[in-house]
Amino acid sequence: MRTVHIYSGSLALVSKSGVGQAAKHQRAALESAGVHVVTDWDCRAEVVHINTVLPVSLWAARHARRRGQKVIWYGHSTEKDFRNSFTGSNLLAPLFKQWLRLCYNQADLIITPTPYSAKELAGYRLRPTIVPLSNGVDTRFFAPNPASRSILREKYRLAADKSVVISVGHYMQRKGILDFIALARKMPQVQFLWFGYTDPHLVPHNVKAAMADAPENLRFPGFLSQAELRTAYCGADAFLFCSYEETEGIVILEALACATPTLVRDIPAYRGWLRDSVNVHTYRTTQDLPTRLQALLQHKLPDTAAAARQTAEERALPRIGAQLLELYKTL
Repeated sequence: MRTVHIYSGSLALVSKSGVGQAAKHQRAALESAGVHVVTDWDCRAEVVHINTVLPVSLWAARHARRRGQKVIWYGHSTEKDFRNSFTGSNLLAPLFKQWLRLCYNQADLIITPTPYSAKELAGYRLRPTIVPLSNGVDTRFFAPNPASRSILREKYRLAADKSVVISVGHYMQRKGILDFIALARKMPQVQFLWFGYTDPHLVPHNVKAAMADAPENLRFPGFLSQAELRTAYCGADAFLFCSYEETEGIVILEALACATPTLVRDIPAYRGWLRDSVNVHTYRTTQDLPTRLQALLQHKLPDTAAAARQTAEERALPRIGAQLLELYKTL
């Protein structure tokens, strides 16, 4: 495999999302494996990668097939993770599933991040083969840095001994933002920070109202650069991800790479690769969350740092690049 085209026609619209980050990971992974990556049609490529499910992506897939190019469609989206996201998403979810089926059936191969999401997509009765492969993480960039603790607290004008809990994601109910806000209200002694940004026109009214009424110990600093985000992971006492539904969760991989103590909801997408009290800590219900987080902050739970870092290394971008090359041989 000499040249791969990562279709960029719609990536600008998702640049601040996990899908946008996944496309960047693909490029870095392939380049580490010696593959030439292009983003325009003028350079002839054997394979075209598509990451979004917008109308232009359907055009791109059909255009590639007419040119005799193989199409890999990344199955980042499912009907389940579309629900409880943007305004009107639940109403549109059944139609979205039909659209996903139309898009994904244009592919020669579907890659999706986890066995869980592969199982979900298998239920869509799709024609192409579905293969699970992690989005990967840049473990050279995301790595532990003890100096970040003081940098983070200085940036947000917090006491040196202040406990800080962070989360990263869109302002979505599915991402658990309402639970995060309620938790901050129950734990006023802890500073909570939610990083990320969503266009206000897409944020449901109940989420907007909850954010406007958030307690003083919770801040929404907005979207961060990768370097700023790395400092946040490394400087926090815990990374909390309350999401109800994921296909993988790149932000979890980033936190693991930084060896940040990580607490996640116990959901199917994580089973098999995230293990409670080994590389992460989990909680089952929202009622369990305050007690579980308090135990983590008080260092009463097992140290997961080494196993977390190892989990990330197993999904390092060079390894993902090598696995992609093997998948190309099946096309």
